[in-house]
Amino acid sequence: MKFSNPIMLAIAAIAIIGALLFSFIPLAPGISFALGAIVAGFAVDHLQKTNLSVDSSQSSKTLYVGNLPYRANESDVKKLFADHGEVFAVRLMKDKRTGKRRGFGFVVMNSNDADNAISQLNNKEYGQRTLKVREANEPKASDSSEIE
Repeated sequence: MKFSNPIMLAIAAIAIIGALLFSFIPLAPGISFALGAIVAGFAVDHLQKTNLSVDSSQSSKTLYVGNLPYRANESDVKKLFADHGEVFAVRLMKDKRTGKRRGFGFVVMNSNDADNAISQLNNKEYGQRTLKVREANEPKASDSSEIE
């Protein structure tokens, strides 16, 4: 199991440690685990109050990248954007039926670097195509009043 969120990692570690510590006390395993979970809850609450659990400098922005060459892959796009800041992830869209790339995708970057990447790469020539780079829109919530 992979934990990418520091809060989830802390919860799991403290719950396991708490369950192990309380297992030495002659109690039923369920009670030991429950006590460990309570200790974990208090610890996480303390972490959040002291602001140790979240590093605000690591916030991210998702960028839309359009008009990509069809032969470009995730690693090519990551290298291109890495020259302008910290890249967390790249996802290029493919046609569901054919599996061929559709010429656009999304890049998740450190929010401090995203504006620089947009200004440096938007309308830049890449693979004989002119890139279109902007901050991605959040998916629109479907409005139930439209469906009747």
